[in-house]
Amino acid sequence: MILRIPTFYKDFKCIAGACPDSCCQGWEVDADSASLEYYKTLSGDIKERIDSVLDKDEFGNTIFRLADKKRCPFLNHENLCDMHIAIGGEHTPYTCRMFPRFVNEFGATREMSLSFSCPVAADMMFHLDEPMDFCDEFLDELPCLNEIDAQTYFYLVKARKEAFEIIRDREVPFNKRLIKLLDFAVDLQKNLDDYLEGEDGTPFFDVFKNPELINPEWTEKVNHAVVKPVSDNMFNVNIASYFIFRYFLTAVFDYDVLSKVKMAVIGVLISSYFGEDAWTMHLWSKETEHSQYNMDRLKRLLKECKALSVCELKKRLS
Repeated sequence: MILRIPTFYKDFKCIAGACPDSCCQGWEVDADSASLEYYKTLSGDIKERIDSVLDKDEFGNTIFRLADKKRCPFLNHENLCDMHIAIGGEHTPYTCRMFPRFVNEFGATREMSLSFSCPVAADMMFHLDEPMDFCDEFLDELPCLNEIDAQTYFYLVKARKEAFEIIRDREVPFNKRLIKLLDFAVDLQKNLDDYLEGEDGTPFFDVFKNPELINPEWTEKVNHAVVKPVSDNMFNVNIASYFIFRYFLTAVFDYDVLSKVKMAVIGVLISSYFGEDAWTMHLWSKETEHSQYNMDRLKRLLKECKALSVCELKKRLS
């Protein structure tokens, strides 16, 4: 199997209790089946503590019931994990072990990177001096079973390379690159599936008023947004690259590549309107990419909301 990662990926190190935010606060954490089986083998205080906070969410998933201020029940006063201390990080839930990494599996290729939702990862991506680049490693693992259409997958792989070339073309002003990227995606979409943009009247800035609020600071960002032109800087190039790497190839599953490209453009507009810094992208990602409810809403609005149509986005870039 091939593992594809950004060249900066292995430089990431969690700073634990020194982090300016906590990945152990604000989110419900699922207790995956493998971890639950391991917890059955435990005894003593840590087992009693784990058993006392296991609960079910509205979807029937087993979760850890949050403490006050939406803190994980194992997050201590030093912002360190008592479960990690007691039984080792390898036995914490899968979500905790993986964060802030995300994984996309495409048969014989696994792609992994870091999410903006982690302040340290966001800061790393903000300070890259060059466009985000990637490298391949070979893993001694068998390919994952899948039902991916090979022709569509390789079509999208080739198209993603072109998308990266468009984003990185320094001979063209960055706003014009994003317009070109949208036009490119429109043509790609025609070869995949019908895409009908809707007439939902949600105003542009209301798109970012998420129903599931995790950090009130994000609401302040949205309420004090300033419309201004897209800056021609390396961070914006890498915001767009982040979205293209994370989402573009997932169109092999739903045949919707245009929405993925819209997300890249909107990511740049988030930085432009709400704050050109890593913290802004961290807040947005924590609010949206790590809330299933908010993310499902965004995916729907990408197609149905008139303010997120290709025509309206191009106006904002002109």
